[in-house]
Amino acid sequence: MRLFSVFLFVAILVAGQGCVNVTSNSAERRSPGTQLEDESIETKAIANIKEKYKDTVQITVTSFNRFVLITGDAPSEDSKTGIERIVYSVLNVKKIANEVSVGVLPIPSVRRADAGITRDIKSTLNRKALTSGTVKIVTEKGVVYLLGLVTHADANTAAEIASTTSGVLKVVRVFEYID
Repeated sequence: MRLFSVFLFVAILVAGQGCVNVTSNSAERRSPGTQLEDESIETKAIANIKEKYKDTVQITVTSFNRFVLITGDAPSEDSKTGIERIVYSVLNVKKIANEVSVGVLPIPSVRRADAGITRDIKSTLNRKALTSGTVKIVTEKGVVYLLGLVTHADANTAAEIASTTSGVLKVVRVFEYID
């Protein structure tokens, strides 16, 4: 029985390592630690925003290499500023771009259209060999934000693809360049 337990443990360990390799993205330029920090920043920021503002705001927090993009809608300038303060209070945030709009919250069809734009851009990027690990895409009311650790050539390719995608009103580059 003990031998079976050891064998099972080794099999699980090997299978787990295989899963990591299968799902890892060779184009990902962030370290695994930075990827975890980015996920933690997003989770903590959203939880803290929801705690303070409940259902009065619709906010998306996107972190890439500890650079945080805040998008969405808030009812006032005070709440927009408060949201930025909350995000800055999260551990490991390096820099923030606060692109929150002040005013009426958008209707669900706008969110669906944004999701479709993001999906179309990702699909085209993948065909051009720029994978989701290279460029992160956020679409908010037809405005596309591009984040990532990229070369200037990759940035230009991503921006060109985004700007020629149906429904895109504007493209904003929020890149860190590696060349």
